[in-house]
Amino acid sequence: MYHTWMRYFTPGPVHHRLGLVCLGVGLQHGALPTVGPRTLDHHVAVVVSAGGGWYRGADGRRTTVTAPALLWLTPGTPHHYGADPGTGWDEAFVDFSGPATATYTELGYIEPDRPVVPLSDAAPARAAIARIARAARPGNPLLEVETGAAVHELLVALRRARADTNADGDPVLAALARDAFQPLSVADHAARHGMTPAELRTAVRRAAGCSPKDYLLTVRLGRAKELLAATELPVAAVARRVGYDDPAYFSRLFTRRVGTAPVRFREQQGRSVHGGWSDRVPDPEHPPTIPPRSV
Repeated sequence: MYHTWMRYFTPGPVHHRLGLVCLGVGLQHGALPTVGPRTLDHHVAVVVSAGGGWYRGADGRRTTVTAPALLWLTPGTPHHYGADPGTGWDEAFVDFSGPATATYTELGYIEPDRPVVPLSDAAPARAAIARIARAARPGNPLLEVETGAAVHELLVALRRARADTNADGDPVLAALARDAFQPLSVADHAARHGMTPAELRTAVRRAAGCSPKDYLLTVRLGRAKELLAATELPVAAVARRVGYDDPAYFSRLFTRRVGTAPVRFREQQGRSVHGGWSDRVPDPEHPPTIPPRSV
């Protein structure tokens, strides 16, 4: 015995330009029928929140699925899966597509080479899927936009819920961010974690969707922006604070990656921020206000 509820949609071309579109949503539980073997032309995220079963991919290898878990079904990839016939499972699924899937894949939010992903908690993802289900009510004029926005939310919730990260995010990324301003090579960072450089590259690619070098650069330039906007330190001092002894090299790198020179960036921030900077945490009951511009 099993119970199922599902809805399917056909978003128009204009909705695809939002980046992600929801093609369908479903909630099912019990001893569900086996799915496949089949191959789809779009993405499906299947969130298993209770019970267990199995998954078999293109290589024919059978993988045990134990809740909470995520099944990534990606376009062009043969798959075959099912709930345990004795216990069944609870699942919620979302079919989706759109040009933003390529970017989410590059960033590591969608993992085509990792179809079964253990989760630490399925509740946030199920909450996002429940919002899609509520938006699917008959006659909702905002259906395509509401469900598309919720797919973005779902991908973020799934990324946060991966069991290979902790409450503070990925521990490797946290350590890289902590040590980003030190004069260490990628090999040095890897050695600190007891990894080879190749293992570190794999871990960072999976967690952040980029190389260790790019991740370290992102952290450094992010801090440089903060210092340029919030302090009056000379550019050379900012460069040293974020790990660059050569201010000319820092300026060239900053300009290439940010799109504007450090001095120009500081000028732009100075014009756009009113009232100066403060280290005080705003009181939510009495939020700060922006004074009107003088004419």
